[in-house]
Amino acid sequence: MAKNLNTEAKRFKLLRQELGFTQQAFAEELGIKGSVADIERGKSRISGEVVATLFERYRINPLWLFGKSEEKHLQSEEVQIMPKVVTLNTSEHENIVLVNAKVSAGYAHNLQDPEWYDTLPAFSLPLPEYRNATYRGFQVEGNSMYPVLHSGEWVIAQAEEKLSDLRPEEIYVVVLQDSLVVKKIVRQQNRIQLVSVNPEYPTIETRPEDIREIWRVVSKISGVLEPAPNLQLDHWAQEIKNELKEIREHLK
Repeated sequence: MAKNLNTEAKRFKLLRQELGFTQQAFAEELGIKGSVADIERGKSRISGEVVATLFERYRINPLWLFGKSEEKHLQSEEVQIMPKVVTLNTSEHENIVLVNAKVSAGYAHNLQDPEWYDTLPAFSLPLPEYRNATYRGFQVEGNSMYPVLHSGEWVIAQAEEKLSDLRPEEIYVVVLQDSLVVKKIVRQQNRIQLVSVNPEYPTIETRPEDIREIWRVVSKISGVLEPAPNLQLDHWAQEIKNELKEIREHLK
């Protein structure tokens, strides 16, 4: 029976299997009532709405789906992740706006509202490394990046221009459609993985289109002081090691 199926049915089923969906789960993903069994059997045609969803979420080429092209994925336009608003000080230089944990939940919803930014504290750093770029301060909330970052610390982050510039070893502030997270970023073909340093926290998977802004962490402001080394204790430990070494030598 399979050899008599039309191309769209075969490729639709192949796509579902490659993405790891069951028939029921794929139907829910695409907004199809019931399951996708009739499409895969060639009994139902793929609707224009489903074709559009496959393109938006997975960049699936409609021509490939219907057997008119061998190019499965279409390259999307570069996602715009630059900041939507910047603020200036009295000298017409950019401020570093501070986004604390309390207002971070509303940050994504106010990206293009200049008046909202006026309610946030801001400062500038007269250091050469903080010139010729846009920076923003964000307060870390939670322990997903522990031990690199502690909850309550502040990070100073530089605005990124393109997703293609991101590096997996860096830490970023990622602004999604309704939230703000501090994570490492792993890019895949049509997905973005947001990875915590703390292994107890699960990886978040999202789409490039769902990202509003990305800021690369370049420094932090911390109230956490690591304990100073106990030099006297270290000296005693070394003395004990030396004595044990001498005892072993005598016992040989």
